[in-house]
Amino acid sequence: MIDSKKTITIPKLLKDFYKVFQENGFKAYLVGGAVRDLFLNKEAHDWDITTNATPQDVMKIFPFVVPTGFEHGTVTVHFHKHEIEVTTFRTESGYSDGRHPDSINYAATIEEDLARRDFTMNAIAVDLKDGAIVDPYQGRSDIKNKTIRTVRNAYDRFMEDGLRPVRALRFSSQLGFMIEKETYQAIANPDVQKKVASISMERFRDEFVKMMSSPKPSIGLKMMEECGILDIFIPELKPCRNCIQSDDRGYHNFDVMDHNLYACDGAPKEKPLVRIAALFHDIGKPKSKTQTVENGLTIFHFFNHEKYSAEIARTIMTRLKFSNKEIDHVCHLILNHMFYYEPNWTNAAVRRFLVKVGSENLEDLIDLRLADMYGKYNEPVRIHDTKSCDLLIELQERIKEIENEKNALSLKDLAVNGKDLIQAGIPAGKKLGIILNQLFDCVLEDPAINDKEKLLKVALNLK
Repeated sequence: MIDSKKTITIPKLLKDFYKVFQENGFKAYLVGGAVRDLFLNKEAHDWDITTNATPQDVMKIFPFVVPTGFEHGTVTVHFHKHEIEVTTFRTESGYSDGRHPDSINYAATIEEDLARRDFTMNAIAVDLKDGAIVDPYQGRSDIKNKTIRTVRNAYDRFMEDGLRPVRALRFSSQLGFMIEKETYQAIANPDVQKKVASISMERFRDEFVKMMSSPKPSIGLKMMEECGILDIFIPELKPCRNCIQSDDRGYHNFDVMDHNLYACDGAPKEKPLVRIAALFHDIGKPKSKTQTVENGLTIFHFFNHEKYSAEIARTIMTRLKFSNKEIDHVCHLILNHMFYYEPNWTNAAVRRFLVKVGSENLEDLIDLRLADMYGKYNEPVRIHDTKSCDLLIELQERIKEIENEKNALSLKDLAVNGKDLIQAGIPAGKKLGIILNQLFDCVLEDPAINDKEKLLKVALNLK
């Protein structure tokens, strides 16, 4: 940690950037997440600057400026092949819509500007003139102690912007920080909950996706559940809590909720969509759960839960304004996550599986299966630890062989097309499409017949 230092070494890019302000009589400070990252000894990438220069001033002293948030005092400066966000010192008052301040006034000092910020760890500034640290709310101490605390009164801060409680939970998951007691209690306040419920689905989604990229999303998600925020935005998860999976066979250690949360942890952090698929992959189990007694044993069944899960996931992701492409990909993974490969699969069966799931989805589907295994025990699944892992490796190797053999894995890979069939005397129309699909099915079974002459002969017999 470097929190005991009184100054921070300024990167050359920002030194050069500051010179422009200095030459024009203005002050400039580094603020936001970059400052926090510097104190955490992390590499900072995005630079946020605050200054006593107005947006109009900034647009005059720099040649390439985009007015990205002009009404809020923010512009983006293109400088030495970097985009640097610059905001004028400001104070805010009144948040009647729970998001935007009713009025914004330019402030005279950096201290006034820091007073409006959300958490102490984000209310630290570094003077670009000499690297001096401005820390009026002991943010460095909270960073050192891994504590998330609001600037001044938590209730007031949260009532200004309903996204702030969600950000607190996301930061806790992302940074591994604990939320200070009064700050955490304020999140559950009924007034704050109403304010949180007023934020747009898009704003929640963006924080949710960031949480999916944290080391252990389950930390933030469990706090969201405890605080009631999960019920506001993803109420479909609630029936998973206390939906018991472990029957007399002892297959599962956790209820469906915890299994989903831990599976989410087990998916690759650089693949948020796979983590979302893991979070929702068994969300349909409460709806599909049945119970029987077999040979004196109580057995739970969840027939077709993957179909219910995909349907529910589509509803959730549509509500949260994900793109159709993202929704389709996640639902496709969920719908196909229950495959069970066995060594006695024929090569034709492997080809049909690959066509069904799509080669472009295979890696993500394997990741989801491994995450599912992780969620069973809440611990990493290592290669060769289980027979299931070995079988997944074997399936991947067989698929590589099939792909290397350049087998026909789609209609466009057939040695004939619709035009060839028409020239052979098969009339255009619905029947032609059916015949093409039948030919493709034949080629999946026996790649050796993917020859124009052979396929035309088969097609004429199907006619």
